Amino acid sequence: MRTFVQILCGALALVFAGCAQLPMSDPVKVSLVGIEQLPGQGLELRMAVKLRVQNPNEAAVDYNGVALDVELRGLSFASGVSDIQGTIPRYGEAVLVVPVSVSAISVLRQALSFANGDRSNVGYAISGKIGGSLLRGERFKSTGQIDLPTSLLGPPAR
Repeated sequence: MRTFVQILCGALALVFAGCAQLPMSDPVKVSLVGIEQLPGQGLELRMAVKLRVQNPNEAAVDYNGVALDVELRGLSFASGVSDIQGTIPRYGEAVLVVPVSVSAISVLRQALSFANGDRSNVGYAISGKIGGSLLRGERFKSTGQIDLPTSLLGPPAR
């Protein structure tokens, strides 16, 4: 029994020593930098969302795939995935393009919310995952505000 406990303690010490050797890294920083329209199908809208990904770490980040969800004004708006692959260099950045789909229902919900709320400020949130190896997949979330010029909005809703 004593030998078993010694072996177990030795194995645990090796596991913890191995974990201590894993590089500690800061999460990548992701921000929305652009949106372009893509051809859609039927009632579906398609857009290419451009994300700037910054790597604040000493080691490069290899990625293999991106998943993205977009919210506008607190409501789910669009989602998409891409199987793009590449590397973000150490202390570097890259722009990733992810095609997303917007359903007609999402557009209708946004139109109703827009008509009943503050029409000059549109809050957004993007979240998702940049795929990598088992230990290097990176989840992200970013929020911001889009200020629309009031001259484009017309008179406020009553």
